[in-house]
Amino acid sequence: MGLEIERKFLLKSDAWRVQVSRSLEMRQGYLTGEGRASVRVRLQGDEARLNIKAAVVGAARAEFDYPIALDECRQILDTLCVGGLSKTRHFIERDGLLWEIDEFWADNAGLIVAEVELGHVDQAIVLPEWIGAEVTDDQRYYNQYLALHPYQSWSAQA
Repeated sequence: MGLEIERKFLLKSDAWRVQVSRSLEMRQGYLTGEGRASVRVRLQGDEARLNIKAAVVGAARAEFDYPIALDECRQILDTLCVGGLSKTRHFIERDGLLWEIDEFWADNAGLIVAEVELGHVDQAIVLPEWIGAEVTDDQRYYNQYLALHPYQSWSAQA
């Protein structure tokens, strides 16, 4: 079993853009997001993955991740997923950490979130100047939630 330890933040400026080392287009969908786990498939560049994550809120979650065939992933995305999203993931290496900046598209356009994976829950990090509010414990910013409740619909729900 893998353990993902990740913190998530909103951004307060576009200053991060000049630090991007590479970017990757992603499309992902969820087979289930209820109960004890979320199950998703993801196309990322020329790779396809099946991912299972514990459905808990917070920085540390059990995670299982497996490669799958590209054609099978496309078929699952097109026929079996109940929710989906597309985004560009930008990568920034800084202070020995890899920051992943997710810029969402379609119904989630306008939302940009930064994530950083850590070695342990209490790991101290220096936040870049472009980092805003932490949303690690706010499930609205989890991809699973965004797939079913797109960012552009939030103001209409309030």
